[in-house]
Amino acid sequence: MQVPMQQALASSHRRRFLGITGDDAIKCFFGGNAFIAIVVLFLICFSLGREAFDFPSQNLENLSDYRKAGLEYVDYLREQVDGFMVMSRFLNDIRLQQFKKLQAEGKSDNEVQTLLQPFDAFKDKFDGLISPHQSILSDWTTEVSDLKDRLKANEDALVSKRTLLNAGMKEQADAVEVAQVDFVKETATLRQSFPQYQELNQTLRGSLQELVGSLPTLPSSNLGVKLDRFKIWVSEYTATFPIVEAKMQAWDPSRPIPFYKSITAFLFGAQWVTASFWQDWYGLLPLLMGSICISFVALMIAVPFGLCAAIYVNQIAKPLEQGIIKPYIEFISAIPSVVLGFFGIAVLGRVIVVCSHWAIFSWVPGFPVDGGLTIFTAGCLLAFMSVPTIFTLAEDALNNVPRSYIEASTALGSTKLQTISKIMVPAALSGIISAILLGLGRVIGETMVVLLCAGNRIQIPDFTKGISAIFQPAHTMTGIIAQEMGEVVTGSTQYRALFMVGVMLFLISLLINYLAQLVVKKYKISIG
Repeated sequence: MQVPMQQALASSHRRRFLGITGDDAIKCFFGGNAFIAIVVLFLICFSLGREAFDFPSQNLENLSDYRKAGLEYVDYLREQVDGFMVMSRFLNDIRLQQFKKLQAEGKSDNEVQTLLQPFDAFKDKFDGLISPHQSILSDWTTEVSDLKDRLKANEDALVSKRTLLNAGMKEQADAVEVAQVDFVKETATLRQSFPQYQELNQTLRGSLQELVGSLPTLPSSNLGVKLDRFKIWVSEYTATFPIVEAKMQAWDPSRPIPFYKSITAFLFGAQWVTASFWQDWYGLLPLLMGSICISFVALMIAVPFGLCAAIYVNQIAKPLEQGIIKPYIEFISAIPSVVLGFFGIAVLGRVIVVCSHWAIFSWVPGFPVDGGLTIFTAGCLLAFMSVPTIFTLAEDALNNVPRSYIEASTALGSTKLQTISKIMVPAALSGIISAILLGLGRVIGETMVVLLCAGNRIQIPDFTKGISAIFQPAHTMTGIIAQEMGEVVTGSTQYRALFMVGVMLFLISLLINYLAQLVVKKYKISIG
């Protein structure tokens, strides 16, 4: 009896070596890993927040320079000229449609040119009306560009002076000259030419009204609706003249910009322009809309495929089919995203372009398309990537439904389809919704596929074209970070803006995961 007792005591002493039992060691090991994960997450959040913290102040300085140098004043006129050019391109589109229609009717090129001659003469007169505004815009642009260069030179000199003072080099710092610029005085010539601008507006308004009154008719009557729309468009355009003039009269280069503007300009800005000779803009909206549109297309494709595959494998497929289908679907997640991106460029994008010109697909909105790198292309590939996530989690949710539910439904005489649609799917709804949300998180955080296949055009899709907007190029939040971070100057406004995009992407992913956990908690079924 004493030998086993001694062995037990020895074993107990070994387990309590240095006062630590085996349970304590296991607890320390797993708890340490959890602690490390929390620390890493904290460091990620801290680094993102620290680098993005200075963006509001830097962007505020960027916006202040935009106003002080007079660029804001000139852009009022630039927007007016750009609005006119949009109407001019609208007329070009009408002419092109008319030209193609007449050719389809069998008319020769000479006959088409003869029939379109009155419209071409009208178009030439219309384009010439904006020339005086373009001339004054060119003069103003040259003037404020010089002022902005002087402003930037002064800011660089101030930075150099501050750097030298911090380094204790006072004599060298005193040698750096910083010229004082009176922006109110420097921009006075812009405001002095305002009466001339008003006269140009009055002339343009009268000329447009007279010219639109003599708008020629087109041989094809179905384009008359667009011409009527053009007349309304011109009327709305001339109605904006007093608004632009009021903005110019109220403009003051010395008026400070509120601090919140630097945040709202980022969150709701519709432009992302960097390294511009004119003005840099950091607007999140086109990137956010691109990410949302691509994610929407991906989920519209991935959810039916992933969910239906999960239901089939879990409820209908035979063991042999399960052994084939399930591993193959899960193998998709092992394919590198860059390989899928190459596939999208080399194969899928070209196939979409070719198929869009087939007569059988002429009913598809947006077809034919000229480029294959679009929201739809990127969405299809992301759908392919997210199917394994949705499939695996949805199949697990179906597995967790108690067997008694199926047996009770079968005993009541329900068919297989009724059991699936009325019992299985509602019972596993929390897991299915969580699978969809986590699939969304997988999609919205993808970088390489969207960078290669989305077209990378930083512009909000034209939703006025309906569902055909998905065949337009777009850019995403993840794509802009991957594209610009390698070349950006550390500490610059663009550098901080990219970290702000990263913060927004982190918050979106956090929200998606929180919603997934909330759904699980709210709709969780009790098993047992």
